[in-house]
Amino acid sequence: MIVYKDTVHMEKEMEIKMSIHDALDTLNPMQREAAVHTEGPLLILAGAGSGKTRVLTHRIAYLMEEKGVNPWNILAITFTNKAASEMRERVNKIAGMGAESVWVSTFHSACVRILRRHIEVLGFGSNFTIYDADDQKTVMKEIFRKFDINTKIYKERAVLAEISHAKDELITPEEMELNAGGDPDARKIAGMYKEYQSILRGNNALDFDDLIVKTVELFQHNPDILDYYQERFKYIMVDEYQDTNTAQFKFVSLLAEKYKNLCVVGDDDQSIYRFRGANIGNILGFEKVFPEAKVVRLEQNYRSTQNILNAANEVIVNNTERKEKRLWTENEEGDKVHFRQFNNGFEEAEYVAGEIIQGRRNGKFQYRDCAVLYRTNAQSRLFEEKFLLANVPYKIVGGVNFYARKEIKDLLSYLKTIDNASDDLAVRRILNVPKRGIGLTSIGRVQDYADMMNLSFYDALRVVEEVPSIGRAAGKINDFVSFIQGLKSKAEAYTVRETLEEVIELTGYVKELEAEKTEEAQARIENIDELISKTESFQEAMEEAGQPATLSAFLEEIALVADIDSVDPDQDYVLLMTLHSAKGLEFPNVFIVGMEDGVFPGYASIWSGDPSDIEEERRLCYVGITRAMKELTLTCAKQRMIRGETQYNRVSRFVREVPRELVDLGHTIQEKKPRVDDIVSPKSAYAQMKMNFQAKTSLQKKDFTVTKAAKLDYGVGDTVRHVKFGVGIVKNIAEGGRDYEVTVDFDKVGVKKMFAGFAKLKKI
Repeated sequence: MIVYKDTVHMEKEMEIKMSIHDALDTLNPMQREAAVHTEGPLLILAGAGSGKTRVLTHRIAYLMEEKGVNPWNILAITFTNKAASEMRERVNKIAGMGAESVWVSTFHSACVRILRRHIEVLGFGSNFTIYDADDQKTVMKEIFRKFDINTKIYKERAVLAEISHAKDELITPEEMELNAGGDPDARKIAGMYKEYQSILRGNNALDFDDLIVKTVELFQHNPDILDYYQERFKYIMVDEYQDTNTAQFKFVSLLAEKYKNLCVVGDDDQSIYRFRGANIGNILGFEKVFPEAKVVRLEQNYRSTQNILNAANEVIVNNTERKEKRLWTENEEGDKVHFRQFNNGFEEAEYVAGEIIQGRRNGKFQYRDCAVLYRTNAQSRLFEEKFLLANVPYKIVGGVNFYARKEIKDLLSYLKTIDNASDDLAVRRILNVPKRGIGLTSIGRVQDYADMMNLSFYDALRVVEEVPSIGRAAGKINDFVSFIQGLKSKAEAYTVRETLEEVIELTGYVKELEAEKTEEAQARIENIDELISKTESFQEAMEEAGQPATLSAFLEEIALVADIDSVDPDQDYVLLMTLHSAKGLEFPNVFIVGMEDGVFPGYASIWSGDPSDIEEERRLCYVGITRAMKELTLTCAKQRMIRGETQYNRVSRFVREVPRELVDLGHTIQEKKPRVDDIVSPKSAYAQMKMNFQAKTSLQKKDFTVTKAAKLDYGVGDTVRHVKFGVGIVKNIAEGGRDYEVTVDFDKVGVKKMFAGFAKLKKI
């Protein structure tokens, strides 16, 4: 059986046995150049699988060993807890003593650490709660009720996305209201944003975006605190820099302002989180912000075969928003990229399951060596069904988060209330868990009194006798308050595990589940057991690190956990995940499924009229391709059921961008065919239908765009509105072959070029 070791494990083994001098000799010339350049701004353009983590760990060790930099003067920022712990471990192996004093953490963890110490100057308590997506939605539901919002027009998730985008850009509620001008929709969202922030402040809570925003605010309004951290972190390194947003860039630039020793590592070709606020301009424009910056390109890949890299290079070269680089490797040439097309999604899933089973039976791969990547979570269903029937073990990354399960959120809400009773969401969640006979009417009266007296919900419960018309519910509420106060007093002397077990015992939570005697109840009990195990492992980890294992620290760690951190590399199962979730991972055998125009790239990107939307999708495809180490299979279906409708889509343009000589088309296609998507006989009924459909669509598009272009009702200098980008001013109109190309400078997103027929701009 062939066993493939991933590059991370091989690097670890090498580093264990080497001093910094020997370790530097193992780097290739460009890696070494990046590792030993320590002063001033440095941009490391690190292609996929080029060993960027090695460079960062060696650079940290070099700073300590050769430059005599104190470890506590070094800050290294990553995007996941998993990457942070891995980097910390590897620095320890090379540098040895003192390396534990290096700050290695995610953006959010670093900001939480700073805010726990200083947030009181911003009017928050240091025991603030961190709200997850469910908590945010609960707050927004409350705002919708308060403002009597029409839920047919506004959606909670959409409003929260607008608020998140504003925070990414460091836009306050007041600024959003000012920018809204006379737009009633924008003004209403600005009002909800303002109320949302007010509720969070009243609950002594922050959401994830606030962790960055409030730290920036702290630095901007408190020069002494900023100066302390500038002196503390004289050398700053940021991994995955292409995924930073405006707020994160501001946080880093403020810290680096004094000494300018900022090293950023990233790959513009792997910038795939624009929907989360990532700004590719941060990495593309780094040299403009720091003109004296040195740039080092890492193009040697240690992960994949040359054929896989060639395919990736040929796809990504079609993007215009990028810095030139081309991956190469000393690895073997490897197999061609496999391409298969099927009649439908069922056949596609059946094929993938069969290939995995056969590969394992032949000793070629283990289950854990295989990953199935798709564009949207909905695509997982068919593969789950086939894997279950074929008895193939699998794990879905991006399913229901462990900490989002009801029983876990209930118990965590008890812990949150004990730690921070100002968290109204947590208190209201557990007020009737288990049932205490406190009705919604009574809860509403308490909430009204709290609002009127400007109290937290819990503080209103503590003086419940003063609540008008509360009646007999007062006794039950007093019992609840006494119960919580008792837990609070015990928590000061208890460990986190002891506190949790006390909550479980006194509430009878598990006893109620046991009484149900159902499989579902048993599964929930097992989840609670796992939570108890988590408290124990937390205790051990904190003791090992020499830090206090407080309840606040435990809740903070849980709040910051990422879904991908739960993946166990030693478990033998196939991973199913979206392409976004796969970033940073690698697998010997990768299947990218659903490779059809309309699925990947999706219709929204194809028809938006904004070329950068397709470029973002192409970067996502590039990320998927470069996850593969040995084998890469691209699959698609002639027809696919989407939202209850059968769709006929052509093969993805990304597949068609891979040169024919790099692709193995299998037995389903004649070798003489020059293009990947010409995979069926031109005489077949399907081919005839496809040709007729494409001809009709092409004609309709042509007529549509010519008609539109001929009747533009706006000109250069006019103000127009776009359905996605908002209001902007037309800067230029150029006549193209089939349509006018319109350049618009939008207020919110800057300059965009688009075809008039697709853009559907309306003159204001």
